[in-house]
Amino acid sequence: MNPYITGATIKQLREMKALTQAQLSELLGITAKAVSKWEQGRSYPDLLLLLPIANMFSVTLDELFGNTH
Repeated sequence: MNPYITGATIKQLREMKALTQAQLSELLGITAKAVSKWEQGRSYPDLLLLLPIANMFSVTLDELFGNTH
């Protein structure tokens, strides 16, 4: 898993929904700092958050990881 692809994808999806990092973090029950780290490629979302993130943005896990083939 490439953190830059995942983080860039999360950022793009978040912006498409017109959510701030703080709003996304509140919906997921985490800190805005965690979302910032994902988007910068400095960390990964917790494994247990992957499905909720994908569902929130109506994408598959493959799409969340940047696999669009």
